[in-house]
Amino acid sequence: MSYVGPDFDPPQPRRPRRRPLTVAVAALVPGALLGWLVYEAVGGTGGGDGADKATVQTSATSASGSSGPSAAGSTDDGKRPSASATHASPTSSAPAATGSLKGKVVVIDPGHNPGNFRHTAEINRQVDIGTNRKECDTTGTATNAGYPEAQFTLDVSHRLKALLEKQGATVKLTHDNGSPAWGPCVTERAEIGNKAHADAAISIHADGSAVGNRGFHVILPGFVDAGGADTRKIVGPSADLGNYIAGKFVRVTGSAPANYIGDGSGIVTRKDLGGLNLSTVPKVFIECGNMRDSKDAALLTSSTWRQKAAQGISDGIVSFLHAS
Repeated sequence: MSYVGPDFDPPQPRRPRRRPLTVAVAALVPGALLGWLVYEAVGGTGGGDGADKATVQTSATSASGSSGPSAAGSTDDGKRPSASATHASPTSSAPAATGSLKGKVVVIDPGHNPGNFRHTAEINRQVDIGTNRKECDTTGTATNAGYPEAQFTLDVSHRLKALLEKQGATVKLTHDNGSPAWGPCVTERAEIGNKAHADAAISIHADGSAVGNRGFHVILPGFVDAGGADTRKIVGPSADLGNYIAGKFVRVTGSAPANYIGDGSGIVTRKDLGGLNLSTVPKVFIECGNMRDSKDAALLTSSTWRQKAAQGISDGIVSFLHAS
């Protein structure tokens, strides 16, 4: 499938006399690049030139691209990314399907935990994620003004849960309202989705990268078959899930794909995240923006924008579930 950005409305020829100009709705136009260009045209908040130099592919489930150290900050279930960050092509993102999601199960994983900073010994314990060992969990990042990622992720997760439940889905959070008081470990977060037999799972995050690095990106699981990790059955459906979410996130929030990772596609593939490596159900991460950049931080701290973020993610999940 090809990635579809916002609708584009070309003008029709002017009618005679004083009748108003009418506009015909054109076909949806593919390309994460289009989402970026439309975003710029309407005065979006993107700050770099990474996205407008992107090369967009059209394969739905393959993840290809150059490897190299990630430019992201502390954005995941561990430390700064050390595995190669590979971009996959975004998929077609048809309008969000309507109708009941009764019988569908979605697991939402709010990244980190507001109580983690009180339990440093516990969260620093090493756990096995298949490809290597890393911390049970981390505290996450924060804006320069002190708004913590863990608070952001819970807020967006609550909004997302409410939206999906209105569609009839059964929604479970990996932690909520201080229970548990810290964590859970990344291994446990994955296991919650697995035991729930989730039809879709998502981990909500915000990045902690350098100033000037802006925009969102969705992280897909790479092919892993090592230790207790085996993602071979979920790579394809997870790519579909992630691409639907990326397309809807652009459309609803107006945010651009990250200008510092993913070659402007808004899609990254990684093999160093326990929450993805150990999942047996379709699962992705989303980094909604960069908390350490003041312009992105202004969005992330806005309740209005957080509602749009939740709506964009919800629309993507709903589209995926109806297409599955």
